[in-house]
Amino acid sequence: MNISHIEHIGIAVKNIEESKKYYEEVLGLSCYAVEEVKDQKVKTAFFKIGDTKIELLESTSPEGPIGKFIEKKGEGIHHIAFAVPDTTEALQDIAGKGVQLVDKVARSGAEGLNIGFLHPRSTHGVLTELCSK
Repeated sequence: MNISHIEHIGIAVKNIEESKKYYEEVLGLSCYAVEEVKDQKVKTAFFKIGDTKIELLESTSPEGPIGKFIEKKGEGIHHIAFAVPDTTEALQDIAGKGVQLVDKVARSGAEGLNIGFLHPRSTHGVLTELCSK
């Protein structure tokens, strides 16, 4: 597996429009995309800083993963995502090293990326996402 860079840091928020104000008005960043990923019950907003992005995540359902996360832990960092050449191949490689997976094969994510998650029980408490184009 070859990680090229941190693709993005996912941040769970209660309200994207309110949260965007901090990133735009205080930090001076520009939101370049807002997208809903219906099968994940989430709305996303992206900011780019160099090769890395900040992804704001607002739940579209209290039963979605972000809704459950916010209910349990509140707003804050949800996951870190690493760019890899092939998500499914990277997931298989990592599974072979004994890491528990959330996803055994890649699935579609925001911005048309192929994504897969590693379970935080196997990653020292950090929900880890692998992404490829």
